[in-house]
Amino acid sequence: MPIENGPDGSLRGARITDASLRGARFERCDLSDVVLRAVHVDGAEIDAPWLLEGEGSLVVNGIDVAPFVEAELNRRFPGRHLRRAADADQLRAAWAVLEEAWALAMTRADALPEDTLNASVDGEWSFAQTLRHLVLATDVWLRGAVLEIADPYHPLGMPHAEYATDGYDTSVFDDRTPTFAEVRRLRADRQAMVRDHLATLTDAELAVPRDNPWAPGHPETTLACLRTILEEEWEHLRFALRDLDQLTAS
Repeated sequence: MPIENGPDGSLRGARITDASLRGARFERCDLSDVVLRAVHVDGAEIDAPWLLEGEGSLVVNGIDVAPFVEAELNRRFPGRHLRRAADADQLRAAWAVLEEAWALAMTRADALPEDTLNASVDGEWSFAQTLRHLVLATDVWLRGAVLEIADPYHPLGMPHAEYATDGYDTSVFDDRTPTFAEVRRLRADRQAMVRDHLATLTDAELAVPRDNPWAPGHPETTLACLRTILEEEWEHLRFALRDLDQLTAS
């Protein structure tokens, strides 16, 4: 398996020839601009939530398939296209659709035993953990960035694994596993918080600059912060439903 390392000695810019990566798994990796030639990809699976960020593309056999993926996701999740809302009225409409979609998912979850809602599929977050992460997303982008609450995080919020490795303080988060009833109440509270904020939001407020919690010195607008919440909601709804399908089927 000849490997020519990149100029900095790492795999960045490396050339890998005649290698078998069958069954390999890549997590939290940057594969931007990777080139695959004469490869077998039967059964390969790619999950790239940021596929269309900026001028993003995914070219397969000379065809940019990213727009087709985006269109199919919008078809499967009616209202998802509103995550790019541009004014206050559109944001309110976008959140209303999201709440309806999540309500259906919660109805489905309520019919399942608690151990199923705490079960992981293929090493991913459980349904309960996904809800806890969305609590954190609301705390980061609404309570922290927009509302400028000094201590915005609830202890039951669920951070990504890289929060600690990237140097963020995770001591505010509780290691215990809460009951699903606790998670449900907290999630409903944060949903209501977004709903109440959007109810009185004006277009003028959308342009107000806010501190980016992950990139100090690179401010975001209020609109960008709220759009991030919408992105988080739709992507994690997709993950949650995908895993519920597998759990209930098995």
